[in-house]
Amino acid sequence: MSNVKDAYRAWSEIYDTNQNKTRDLEGIALREVLNDLRFDHCLEIGCGTGKNTVWLTEKAKHTLSVDLSEEMLLQAKQKNQDKNVDFLLADINNDWTFTSDTFDLISFSLVLEHIENLDHVFREAARKLNRGGYLYLGELHPFKQYGGTKARFETDEGMMVVDCFNHHISDFIKAAEKYGLHLQALQEFFDENDRSGTPRILTLLFVNN
Repeated sequence: MSNVKDAYRAWSEIYDTNQNKTRDLEGIALREVLNDLRFDHCLEIGCGTGKNTVWLTEKAKHTLSVDLSEEMLLQAKQKNQDKNVDFLLADINNDWTFTSDTFDLISFSLVLEHIENLDHVFREAARKLNRGGYLYLGELHPFKQYGGTKARFETDEGMMVVDCFNHHISDFIKAAEKYGLHLQALQEFFDENDRSGTPRILTLLFVNN
């Protein structure tokens, strides 16, 4: 994870201002998928600079927003100082001992492409999800990955490409089902809603029932 942590440290200064179709479309997707759901306690994994945190805190009574990058968390804290959100530095590749709480919603936004071992993450998420709770994934679509698209950004020294792992749609579904999380909805989101092209964002919504 060293490359990922270092990359997002560097990216944090420009993450909100540089052009990023994937970031922007995933934010739209999350709001559409979760808009009609009710949840009181939310665990936001990969909050980054807080692009979705403000919206989640408006929906939930309390949100715990977690990220691997201290610099990203600093940006998120500056955007959202509400009392109903806490920010925490944590690596989800380790056991999730960073909280003893359980949640009605666990969200992953553009995170799992950087995670090699899906099994561990889904096991830990299932342990922290209340009965009837939801698990949301918003990821760069595997079809984009097949074509070579990866998280990347320009620096003064040139293009920095973040370490990524290709996961197929079935990989996500099988990993979730192994731990009792059942697929409720699958959606694909396209640039400018042009469905003649390759979808950019994949969302999967699982329920713990």
